[in-house]
Amino acid sequence: MCASRWQLAANSSWQGKAMKASYDLPRVVVTGVGVVSPIGIGQESFWKNVISGRSGIHPLSAFAVGDLPSKLAAEVRDFDPVQHIYHKKLLKVMSRDIQLGVAGASMAMKDSGLSRGDVDPERLGVEFGAGHISTTPDELADAALHLKLMAEGEQVSTWAEDGMGQIAPLWLLRQLPNMPACHVAIEHDARGPNNTITSCESSALLALAEGVRAIERNAADVMIVGACSSHIHPLDIARLNLYESLSRGDDPNQACRPFDLHRDGTVAGEGSAAFVIERFEHAIRRNARIYCEILGVGAGCDGRDPANRSNGLGLARAIQSALRQSNLSPSDLGHINAHGKGTRKDDIAEARAYHTALGMVAETIPVTALKSYFGHFDAGAGAVELAGSLMAMRHGRLPMTLNYRTPDPLCRLNVVRGEPLNISNGVALSVNRTRLGQSAAAVIRAI
Repeated sequence: MCASRWQLAANSSWQGKAMKASYDLPRVVVTGVGVVSPIGIGQESFWKNVISGRSGIHPLSAFAVGDLPSKLAAEVRDFDPVQHIYHKKLLKVMSRDIQLGVAGASMAMKDSGLSRGDVDPERLGVEFGAGHISTTPDELADAALHLKLMAEGEQVSTWAEDGMGQIAPLWLLRQLPNMPACHVAIEHDARGPNNTITSCESSALLALAEGVRAIERNAADVMIVGACSSHIHPLDIARLNLYESLSRGDDPNQACRPFDLHRDGTVAGEGSAAFVIERFEHAIRRNARIYCEILGVGAGCDGRDPANRSNGLGLARAIQSALRQSNLSPSDLGHINAHGKGTRKDDIAEARAYHTALGMVAETIPVTALKSYFGHFDAGAGAVELAGSLMAMRHGRLPMTLNYRTPDPLCRLNVVRGEPLNISNGVALSVNRTRLGQSAAAVIRAI
C-alpha cells in the first residue's frame, strides 16, 4: 500500500468517524461553502437548480451580440453586490470578477458559522484563484478619445501629461488578478497567508492545495479558498470567439454537451465559489458542520510533446498523485466531477487521462459534467464544480449531465444522464485542466 497521509482502519465505516493519522500532518476539512453561479446565488439556490436539471445557459443579454458567431452565454443574473459585500466603499475598485469572488467568500464564511473574532486574524488566511480580468471599454473611452484628438492635431508627445488625467487613478486596481484575495482578506480581517493562483481552469483546485499546505505547515488554522472569473464582457467574448471552441448554435439545449458525440463547443460564463477549510481538531472544538475531508490534491502538466496533450498526460499524473496522497485506489471512487469542457479535443484528452490513471474502472465510475449547466469561465468554473460535488455528497444525489444524448465512443465514460443518480459512496474525484495542459485533481471524502 502506498505511503499516505492517513492510515485507514481496515474494518470500520469511517462515515462521521475520525481517521488515524499515519504521521503528524493535520487533517483538513471543509466547513463552509459559498456559491455565486448562473444557476443560483447561494448554495441552496444552486443545489435546487442543479439537481432539478435547470440550465443557466441562455442567449447573451449583457450586451448586443452583433455579428459574434457565438450568441449564448451563462450569466449570473440578479446579482446585487451590495447585498453580499460588507465594505461598500470598495465596490468602486472591484471589477465584476472580484465582486463575484468576494460575495462567494462571504457566503462561505457565514455558512461556516465563523464570526469576526472567532479565529485569530493571524491564523486566518486566503488562497484564491483568478483569471484574466478585462477592463471595460468605457473606462478608457475618454482617454482614447483625447488621444485621437491629439493625434489629429499632431500633439501626441504631450498626451502623457494631458491625457493620463482622463484615466481614473485607481483604474488598474479593478484588473489586478491578486485583488480578489486582497479584498477577501480585507472583508474578513484575514492576516495570515495570502496568495493568488492564476493558472486558468486549474486555479481553484491549486488554490485548495495551497490552502491545505498552509494549514499543514501550521501557518494557519483556517483558510478561505476559492476562485472567481467572468467572461461576460465584450472584449472577452470577442477574444474567445477567435481562439476558443465556442458553441455556434442558438439553442441552449444543444449547447455545451460534454462527452456527447455531437458536441460543438463550450459556452462562455461567469461565477465563483469559495470554501472555508480548517484543521479538523479546530472544527471539532467549535462543533462545526463538516462537509468533507480533503484527502489529496495533485497537479501535473502535459509538457512539450503534442502527444502528451492529446492524451491528457498531465491530468493523468494529477489524478494518480491525488490518489497516492489519499491512499485510495480507483475502485474507491464514488464519482468523478469532470472538467467536461464540451469541446471535441479537450473531452477526448480528458477521457484518455481517466483511462490512463484509473484503468478499466474508468468506464464504470459515475461521471457528471457540470459545465453543461453553467458553461466555461476560467478559474471560477472549477470552484463552482467542486461545490457541486460537496452538495452531491451531502444530499446523496449526483446531478445528471445536461444535453448528453449520444455517447462518444472515443470517450467511453459512465456519464450520468436523464436523471440524477442516487449515491452512497462518499468519495469524489474533482478535476480541472487548461487548454495548455496544466491540470489539477482533488480527492475528497464526506464526513
